[in-house]
Amino acid sequence: MIKHRLPALLLGALALSFGAMAATPDNVITPVRGTIENVNDNTLQLTTRQGEKLSVGLTDKTKVNSVSKAKMSDIKPDSFIGTAAVPQADGTLKALEVHVFAPGLRGSGEGFNPFESANGQVNTMTNGTVGKLVNSNGRTMTVKYHDKEKTVTVPDDVPVVLITPADKSILKPGTKVVLFAMKDDKGNAIARGISAGKDGLVPPM
Repeated sequence: MIKHRLPALLLGALALSFGAMAATPDNVITPVRGTIENVNDNTLQLTTRQGEKLSVGLTDKTKVNSVSKAKMSDIKPDSFIGTAAVPQADGTLKALEVHVFAPGLRGSGEGFNPFESANGQVNTMTNGTVGKLVNSNGRTMTVKYHDKEKTVTVPDDVPVVLITPADKSILKPGTKVVLFAMKDDKGNAIARGISAGKDGLVPPM
């Protein structure tokens, strides 16, 4: 079988851990978004949203999460959330999406990093614990990570999803995924983490 390799520049940006999506200012977190075409125990083949065919390796260390539809009321004080957001002139952030982590995933990717959003723009990703939460024309919340915090406004039309632990059995042809990968010592792309949409959902992150 011929394996397609991810472009070198893309792989450089993808060299990160799904559990702790560390990034430096010159290393934007760049996920691969697409649809699964075929999958077996060791390989996942997908078509990206840009139409590129890719083959990515799976290992026993590949973490899989399920992404299901949620609602604004699922965001509560002390929820651990992640949000891709656009910086505002006043220093706050405007959310593009919010994903609420299940309790067992608390701490995943905690921090504030540059992130390539689904629209191709480089914005930010903040993963942390919700502090103060105010309802007014959407929601405004503080998100605390390590010893810092950000103020995030969540408009009413922003998609909210629930992230829960899953296994490889949810990886089926037709499933929409957001995939994080890195190169192995042979230069092949290996999936470190996969977020898979449940019931046809397209993960918004």
